[in-house]
Amino acid sequence: MDGDRPRRPPLTPTAPRMIHLDTNFLIQATVAGSSAHAGFRKWSNAGESFGVSAVAWAEYLCGPLDPQGEAIAKQMFPFPEGFLAGDAALAADLFNKTGRRSRSLADCMIAAVAIRCGAKVATLNASDFQPFVQQGLVLA
Repeated sequence: MDGDRPRRPPLTPTAPRMIHLDTNFLIQATVAGSSAHAGFRKWSNAGESFGVSAVAWAEYLCGPLDPQGEAIAKQMFPFPEGFLAGDAALAADLFNKTGRRSRSLADCMIAAVAIRCGAKVATLNASDFQPFVQQGLVLA
């Protein structure tokens, strides 16, 4: 029965439930002393939860990787958030609405997953993701 099932509160762009890491942020978050590492630790200490899309994960695994950073990342994100058919439609919409920018499709895909999950995106290239803010993306 629907009435017996617990309801999740609606996710809104102003109330994300986690932070998804963009590929560049994920790479640098495993480097002690980097600004991304410091930001990750700050958010972690504040109780934030983290995720990564399968798209960002695939980019990350393309390397270059050092074995220690890869091991840390695999411990942090054993189950990246999948890329679904609805995400594909939203990514295409983002791509078309933001000027069909060359080499931006992967960013559109990462943004689409974050929007679906109600997650903020942590990136070192905020300008790449800024065009998606008007479409519902929240940057960390």
